[in-house]
Amino acid sequence: MLTAIVDYDSGNLHSAHKAFERMAHEMGAGDVIVTSDPETVLKADRVVLPGDGAFPACHKALFDHKGIFEALQEVVIHRARPFMGICIGMQMLSTRGLEYEETMGFDWIKGEVRKIIPSDPTLRVPHMGWNALDIEHDHPLFSGVTAGKHCYFVHSYHFVVEDSAERLASTEHGGKITAVVGRDNLVGVQFHPEKSQETGLRLIGNFLTWQP
Repeated sequence: MLTAIVDYDSGNLHSAHKAFERMAHEMGAGDVIVTSDPETVLKADRVVLPGDGAFPACHKALFDHKGIFEALQEVVIHRARPFMGICIGMQMLSTRGLEYEETMGFDWIKGEVRKIIPSDPTLRVPHMGWNALDIEHDHPLFSGVTAGKHCYFVHSYHFVVEDSAERLASTEHGGKITAVVGRDNLVGVQFHPEKSQETGLRLIGNFLTWQP
């Protein structure tokens, strides 16, 4: 069993790698590697796409790594291997992002990434810190995770999904903010599970044993 964390120069992957390695060891879920090699991605049993920064810059970095998107499309969409997007990696699942300029996403989950505009002007953007999860739809990812558990968020834009059935969990920051999306073999989390202590580790462990 191999989990590939895709490296496309979108941020420091050390903490994510260590968190996934720890939980893979605890769950008996095989090996975890960080890779920018499309052939390795194609061999993976599970794929994780992290990311930090602005949507257009991450999109460019991803597509500058020749063959990575094609490998993701093959292994995730055609072979239906379990996939998790984290932060910008989750936002890339959208139809398009509107950060600085309109940028096309993967269009795997319909919707767009828009700037957070809180209804309360005293609330700051970026949305940064610990927020409670409101679980909207049951999913194996949430096994052992109760509503109200806190996760760590850092973002200025949020994923507005077209189909509310694909918004698995949300949080509040002057309005509803998508926290988790998913359908079929895809899940994406806006927060950083590797920085979300016990709850984040539980979610990672659930992903590593998920059989969609």
